[in-house]
Amino acid sequence: MFTTSDFKKGLVIQLDGAPCVIVDVTVSSPTARGANTMVRTKYRNLLTAQVLEKTFRSGDKVDEADYGRNKGQFLYADGGKGVFMDLETYEQFEMPEGEFESLAPYLLEGTEVVLGLFEGRMVNVELPMTVELTVTETAPAMKNATATAQTKEAVLETGLRLQVPPYLESGERIKVDTRDGRFISRA
Repeated sequence: MFTTSDFKKGLVIQLDGAPCVIVDVTVSSPTARGANTMVRTKYRNLLTAQVLEKTFRSGDKVDEADYGRNKGQFLYADGGKGVFMDLETYEQFEMPEGEFESLAPYLLEGTEVVLGLFEGRMVNVELPMTVELTVTETAPAMKNATATAQTKEAVLETGLRLQVPPYLESGERIKVDTRDGRFISRA
C-alpha cells in the first residue's frame, strides 16, 4: 500500500484494476482551516495508454500494482507485431500491431529494452534513451554550407525518416533520440 506522501513521478500504482504510472504530482494546501491537503496526480494507464487526472486527499491509500520491470530484448518483427524476450526468464511476448508501430522505427534485432510486466503479461516496452542506426539514404554531402543551421532528410535502416546535418553521408552510423526521433550525433 502507498499513501499520497509516497507519490512521485515514475511510481506505478493500481487504480481500477489497472497498473498506472504517475506522470506528474502537485500538492495544494488548503486556505480554509480544517480542510485536507489535496494531492493532484496525472497518470498514464499502462493497459490503455490513456493519460488521466485524479485528485486524492492527503493520507489516502492506494494499492501497489503487481508490476515489474525486466531486462528484455527485441527479437524480430512478425508482420506488424513485435516479438520480445525477457532476458531473465527467456519467455517471449508479442506486442500487437497498433502498439508496435510507434516503437518499430527505433528497433533492430537484438536491441535491449525494458519490459513492463503486469500479472505475468507484457503491458509496455521502454526503449533506451538513444539508439545507433545506419543512414541508408540521403542527399550527397553539401560543400561550402553556410553557418546557418541547414538540414537534409535521411532514411535510416529501420525506415525512420529524420532531419540530419548536411555533412552526413549514406552508410554512416548516427545516434537518434527515441523520445522525439531527432538526430543527436555521429556514433
